[in-house]
Amino acid sequence: MVGTKIAIDGPSGAGKSTISEIVAHKIGFTHIDTGATYRVIAYAISRFNVNLKNEKEIRFLLDSINIDIKFLEGKQFIYLNCEDVTDELRSPKISSLSSYISKFPFVRKKLTHMQRKIAEDKNVIMDGRDIGTKVFKNADLKIFLTASLDERAKRRYEELEKKEIKTNFEYVRKSMKERDTNDSKRSLSPLKPATDALIIDTTGNTLEKSVDTILKIVRDKLSELINNKK
Repeated sequence: MVGTKIAIDGPSGAGKSTISEIVAHKIGFTHIDTGATYRVIAYAISRFNVNLKNEKEIRFLLDSINIDIKFLEGKQFIYLNCEDVTDELRSPKISSLSSYISKFPFVRKKLTHMQRKIAEDKNVIMDGRDIGTKVFKNADLKIFLTASLDERAKRRYEELEKKEIKTNFEYVRKSMKERDTNDSKRSLSPLKPATDALIIDTTGNTLEKSVDTILKIVRDKLSELINNKK
């Protein structure tokens, strides 16, 4: 495993992607948001009207589309068939759909391979739901971020409002609760903390406080790794 790997897992709205992106920028690492790789497939399924009950159609879609990830000025952009669809992937509908398709072994196999390939020669902070338990079991540092359902739903609702995506708080909360259930109870790579992960609850924290907390943990770990190599 070339490069330092930091895994940050947790449920929707816990702040994984935002915190990971900021911390990665501060320490000069690449941030990889693996949730976006599932969302882009969900987006393609919705866009091309693929029948979710027909596994052959989903397999055909996976073989037919081209997914590309680019990093520009420290930010991750997702391309579907050469089109930047990054801003289309955060709606509750796409989030729920991505949770549904993540239960298919062939989807997870394809994306796990993609995620490892992208990160193999980099120092990365990779966030998702099974990074520490599946994608990088031997990550140098594993963190599991969480927060109360109400707080996570509030954050996601405010995020969607800023992007002028029409929705309401109760719908966002209901969708998030359903996704929590689906993600934690699926038989394949369920959402759960790795046995050696640090569990950080961000309920009540400002973004700045959460970033400071994670940044200190990460810097302490990097210092430890450097000292161990001396």
